[in-house]
Amino acid sequence: MMLSPFEQFLSALPTHVVLEALADKSSIIPLNLSLTNTALQTVDLSSSKALEAYIWSEMARQQAKVAVGGYLEHRGLYRRSTYFKPLDVDTERNIHLGLDVWTAVDTPVLAPLKGSIHSFNNNTNHGDYGPTLILKHKIEGFEFYTLYGHLSLASMSSWRVGEAVNQGQQIGSLGAAEVNGDYPPHLHFQIIRAIQDFKGDYPGVSNLKDIAFYKENCPNPNLLLDI
Repeated sequence: MMLSPFEQFLSALPTHVVLEALADKSSIIPLNLSLTNTALQTVDLSSSKALEAYIWSEMARQQAKVAVGGYLEHRGLYRRSTYFKPLDVDTERNIHLGLDVWTAVDTPVLAPLKGSIHSFNNNTNHGDYGPTLILKHKIEGFEFYTLYGHLSLASMSSWRVGEAVNQGQQIGSLGAAEVNGDYPPHLHFQIIRAIQDFKGDYPGVSNLKDIAFYKENCPNPNLLLDI
């Protein structure tokens, strides 16, 4: 499939790693949390501890430090939360719009590009992002945003809206399940072309009915991360 001009622009940008461990690609494994992964049938997905045990065992088995995946993944994970409560097959929100990077709690999160603080918020619904930061980028005539979800509470403590952020600067750290929406520690990274009226939040999971819009507005995060 041919890339759009915006996607071509993103893929050509020189970026900094969003987590230092991603610099060593030999330490990264893909992680499948979709409905097609039959191994998840024996995992209690309502428990962040059970899911963490599964993810960490996969990393240990493959001698990895980081597990990555999830863009446009069709997941059953969200059924544990009333926040994603299904109405019918077309409106159940279960298609993941970001890229998840699973690794140790408190891992520093770094800005892949220069930008400024657009907004931040602690999204406290069960299964939501928890502490969330959004950066605004204006580069070569393109304006777009990047979202960082499941951070620590301390990540929200010192920023001001509009504050400049340098490429490679630490913008936060990964939060524990107690604060990050009840997930194993990980970063949800998402690209957003048009932020609409959202502040400190943006849908990270789509339903089937709206997926065409979100696929265009939230292109593959790996265009920037190149994992």
